[in-house]
Amino acid sequence: MRFYISNTKAWAPGIENGLDSIANEKLSPKIEFTDPMFRRRFSQITKMTIQVVHDVIEEVPEAKDFKIIFSSFRGEIGREFSIDKMLIEDKSILPAAFSLSVFNTPIAAATIALKLKGGYSVIFPSKGNFRDALLSAAATVLSGDEKKILFAYADEKIPDEYRDTLGNYSSTAELLPLAFACILSSEKEEGSMEMDLGTLAETPVDFLRKAIQES
Repeated sequence: MRFYISNTKAWAPGIENGLDSIANEKLSPKIEFTDPMFRRRFSQITKMTIQVVHDVIEEVPEAKDFKIIFSSFRGEIGREFSIDKMLIEDKSILPAAFSLSVFNTPIAAATIALKLKGGYSVIFPSKGNFRDALLSAAATVLSGDEKKILFAYADEKIPDEYRDTLGNYSSTAELLPLAFACILSSEKEEGSMEMDLGTLAETPVDFLRKAIQES
């Protein structure tokens, strides 16, 4: 079975400067199209997610009504670390900090910022398996439930405090902040990239490399 990917938009400064570079890992998009008071407390992953979803919709306005599926390996890992630290040091949690730390924060914020009403689902890929996350998202179009959906993936910079526990991953592209959004479709269109179940990308970096090469 096949499905098609188009209109891929990414925020991936590490890819622009070499996949093994982490010089730009703290960068976040400015999302200047949102209200300053609304965006000021957002994390890197939330800003990246808003930006890439916005960029797809700017190119394909009808995508504003598509159902959205969001996936992430780590979610709001920076905020989660801050909350853990707060619990240890202060024995309490600020409500505002907790409310922005949940796994669906990035895509929920994107739907609010961009006034999207198509609904969203979130996928946590077990053991960091991007292929399964992509296939789960594609199931919606493969089954015929939807002709098109908007798929978004994002992961932010891992806090430095976690680096020593990550073994061989500590110097690879998997630690780079990276986000992209694209349209998954059941029908081939001009400029779309064909995907079949036997050749799905194993990592988000591999996926983005292929999308860039074929765009």
